[in-house]
This record gives sequence, structure tokens and C-alpha cells, in this order.
Amino acid sequence: MKKVNPWIFVALTCLFELLWVYGFNSASKFWHWALVVLVIVTDFYFLTKACQGLPTGTVYAVFAAVGSAGTALMDWFLLKETFQPLQLLFIVILVAGVVVLKLSDRPQTPGGEL
Repeated sequence: MKKVNPWIFVALTCLFELLWVYGFNSASKFWHWALVVLVIVTDFYFLTKACQGLPTGTVYAVFAAVGSAGTALMDWFLLKETFQPLQLLFIVILVAGVVVLKLSDRPQTPGGEL
């Protein structure tokens, strides 16, 4: 059986995180909440699968950054919340931090250089 790229699980956990966050805002009936709980359980399954193939710190940084940025974008575009330019600046900083973290995650060469 072919091994699945752990970044697929990172992408899935980020997607499911945004789904349950949106569900928190829109759930109004019992079955809505049951669906939100199912999405959360599925999300954490994908999160654990991602951590089996990648450093936990990297997975969590991506998970948290996508969750924060995605939630802000959902607020602006789906829920018609007010846009604050400073929020956009901090989203860019979050994304830049995750990119730098990913770039620094490469295995070191025998001489200790990246």
C-alpha cells in the first residue's frame, strides 16, 4: 500500500477546522450540533495522522495559522463582518511565519548547515 503524503492530512485537517468553526456559527438544531461534533472528531483524526508523518510543531503551526486566517476570511466574506486592515497585516505575518517554519524544517546536512 502506498504511503499517503502527510501534507494531504494537514490540508484535510485545515479544511475540517474551518468547517467546524463555520458550524459553530450556523448550528441551531440538535442534528446541526451532532454534525459539528462529527466534523471535529474527523478533524482531530486527520490532525493525528498529519503528526505521524511531520513534526508536530510544524503541523500545529500550519493548523493554527490556517484556522486563524481562514476564520477571519470567513468572517469578512461569508458573515459580512467589518474588515480591519490591521487584521490583514497580521494574517500576512501568520502566513509568512508558517512559510519560514516550513523552510526551516528541512533535515540538516552532516556539517550542521541547512
